[in-house]
Amino acid sequence: MEWIEIVGLVAGICTSASLLPQLIKTFKTKKAGDVSVFMFIVMLAGNALWTFYGVTKSDLPIIATNIFALALNIVMLVLKFRFKNK
Repeated sequence: MEWIEIVGLVAGICTSASLLPQLIKTFKTKKAGDVSVFMFIVMLAGNALWTFYGVTKSDLPIIATNIFALALNIVMLVLKFRFKNK
């Protein structure tokens, strides 16, 4: 793996991991009323498109980090609907 791929992976992990504080807060408080569903749907679409782009370019950092972000976004949407009335 070249150093630029490592930079890409680290950048993607940092960007994707930015969702973790919201996930942790939502899980701990069991409240998701202020979370925007539309924002996470747009992010899901973007991450899916980035993943597709990464696959067409055979670019592991793009594929891996966007699959990670897709998973976090899906978890956040599940929590949003699970805790919507709290």
